[in-house]
Amino acid sequence: MTNQIFKYDKDFLLESGKIIKGFHLEYSTTGTINEDQSNIIWVFHALSANSNALEWWHGLVGVDKFFNPQKNFIVCVNMPGSCYGSIGPMDINPETGEPFYHNFPLFTTRDMITAYKLLQEHLNIQKIYLGIGGSMGGQQLLEWAISDPLLFQHIVPIATNAAHSPWGIAFNASQRMCIESDLTWRNKHPEAGLNGMKVARSIALLSYRNYHTYAEAQQGATAETKNKPVDEMVFRAETYQQYQGEKMARRFNAFSYYFLSKTMDTHNVGRKRDSIEAALASIKAKCLVIGIESDILFPPSEQHFIASHIPEAKVEIIKSLFGHDGFLLEYEEISKVIHRFLNGL
Repeated sequence: MTNQIFKYDKDFLLESGKIIKGFHLEYSTTGTINEDQSNIIWVFHALSANSNALEWWHGLVGVDKFFNPQKNFIVCVNMPGSCYGSIGPMDINPETGEPFYHNFPLFTTRDMITAYKLLQEHLNIQKIYLGIGGSMGGQQLLEWAISDPLLFQHIVPIATNAAHSPWGIAFNASQRMCIESDLTWRNKHPEAGLNGMKVARSIALLSYRNYHTYAEAQQGATAETKNKPVDEMVFRAETYQQYQGEKMARRFNAFSYYFLSKTMDTHNVGRKRDSIEAALASIKAKCLVIGIESDILFPPSEQHFIASHIPEAKVEIIKSLFGHDGFLLEYEEISKVIHRFLNGL
């Protein structure tokens, strides 16, 4: 994929009423647009991913995969607030000449789509054959399909919702409390709140997986300690949580994590519209909603709700041991159901 930067130098009005002095988006493209623009795939990433869909969704995007750059023109944008190239908390605030850090302006899902529309115009894209995204990416996809009903021919939101649930907000709030409890969090420094974010990520994993995932993969003590006295045992589930926190700290920062979780909490396609149901009913694209049966964060009931209010939408619930993370891992089954959907089967 080719990484590029789109810069917008004019004032940009956020949904909060705040005005920022422009922004930039990192985006990636791969493949070639055909003459009638009938092969464009727009991929939306989730909270901690980046614009390189070949990297984090390699089972679905790539040569000889379902979305093949030899046939498709594939676009993916790094969402504002992230730390992978788009405007984020580490960037310089033009009003102060210093990094935004804690003063980074909140981008709602709707603000993100307003920014993406400017990139769409820059790329001279008039129509998109298919939009696809899971979790927070699916939230963005739904928002765009509502705000511009004629842009997408097909949409495939996966493991997502039309408005972020109190359950999901509670998980995000608890993670932010972990970051806020880190004594370094108020420092204006790139590594501020990092230990708090490690704990936050540990909490997140509990919502991304489920009881059965841990029972299958994290049983008992570690190999090094299983034969030691009981008070010296270290359990695999514990080291797994620690590992996930450390892994996140090596590739992300607490500021982006904090503000993107707030973005997710603002997601509500019905805000300043007649209702959530009416907003979904305005979607014109052919829609396939995919859910994961074992997902406790975005449960199948939310997928059925979306599908029941989008005209003629179809819904597929995939079985998976991996809970919410199934949207990243069950790419073979996802490919199958999308194939059936696009071929009217």
